[in-house]
Amino acid sequence: MTEYLAPGRFIDSSHPAVSGFSRRHASGSDDRSRAVALYYAVRDSIRYNPFLDFSNDAVFTASAVLAAGQGFCVGKAALLAACARAAEIPARVGFADVKNHLTTPRLAETMGSDLFVYHGYTELFLDGQWVKATPAFNLALCERFRVRPLEFDGREDSIFHPFDADGRRHMEYLRGRGSYADVPVDQIQREFRELYPRLYRLGPSAAKETFAP
Repeated sequence: MTEYLAPGRFIDSSHPAVSGFSRRHASGSDDRSRAVALYYAVRDSIRYNPFLDFSNDAVFTASAVLAAGQGFCVGKAALLAACARAAEIPARVGFADVKNHLTTPRLAETMGSDLFVYHGYTELFLDGQWVKATPAFNLALCERFRVRPLEFDGREDSIFHPFDADGRRHMEYLRGRGSYADVPVDQIQREFRELYPRLYRLGPSAAKETFAP
């Protein structure tokens, strides 16, 4: 369990900004309540944005995501894991390939697909078991796209809903990619380069794209 409490290169829980954020938001009398508080802090204070420079390791790094105030699923999962470790709650990151049936036209065009490989979430060790928490979509984004926001109680897995608020198919889990003590950035970047060449080639120009207010 030691590796899930120690700082990592990308889950950099010892970074002063991360530990400070964790202290401010980890309210509660036990690990579960602190984990829940951290989940909502990361979910809603960090804006979800998939138009990022994926060749830049910073988009996978907890402290950099916190500083930017935005991130995609993997970066936000790393940040939640880092905040949990800073609060002495064992945490790791998990991955799955998902099909997003409600991908925006612009994102689908840029990616060339509605398949998202290495979708990231956080796993927290609470009350003797690993529980999944998915802090990717902030509340404002969910309200804009009529996607039901994911709640987290520290007891049950919090993963994407199969249908949205209007009953349309939303997220479909296709394949598990395993759990890691730190973000496997080299693997993820290699897959992104191969599967999403247009998006990956945007590099810093990805910041010119817009996804949500």
